[in-house]
Order: sequence, then structure tokens, then C-alpha cells
Amino acid sequence: QVQLVETGGGLVQSGGSLRLSCGASIRITSFNHVGWYRQAPGKERELVATIDADGRSDYADFVKGRFTISRDSAQRTLYLHMNSLKPEDTAVYYCNGRRSVTELYWGQGTQVTVSS
Repeated sequence: QVQLVETGGGLVQSGGSLRLSCGASIRITSFNHVGWYRQAPGKERELVATIDADGRSDYADFVKGRFTISRDSAQRTLYLHMNSLKPEDTAVYYCNGRRSVTELYWGQGTQVTVSS
């Protein structure tokens, strides 16, 4: 059973930083793609950042230059380093892992709240 567990969310002031972690029950490099999504109240879930098995990363325009996705393959952990946080970054952040077209896994989410 593949499991993803996010930690690291919380309340931070505008301009602050947080680091989210996603612990996986299998090696991160076992996924073709892993990434972070977020969902704000009343909005659809949206892609934040992804990284593939070769280490190539991609970011949504609204986080470029502020967020960094990274992985620690040895410890089976995916990270999202968030800097210069804005109130509009407030959302539940989800870890996502895809092993194939039919194998898609989600974590339970972690709340990030940025106060103005």
C-alpha cells in the first residue's frame, strides 16, 4: 500500500517561510512524477510544483522564484520550500505521486495559512 503523509503546515505571517514535507512509504524515485498541489476554499485544486524521476522540476507561474521542490530519495521524503509567502498562498497543500497512468496517490493534506 503506497502512502503519502504531509507535515509542516501552519500559520505564518506574510513574507514568511515554511517547509512542507511529504513522507512516502516507497522511494520517491519509484514515482514517475511527484509534486505538490493546493486547494483554497471555494477553489479547485491546482498544481504548485512537480519533479520527475530524473530530477527535472516545474513550477506554476504564481510560485516561481518563491517556492522550491526537492526530494531526499534516501529518506523517502519530498519537500516544498516556501518563501515570501502571501495571503493568497493560503490553502490545503497536498502531496501527489504518480507511478503510471492508473496509479495516482494523494496525501491527506496539510493546511497553510498566511496572515496579512
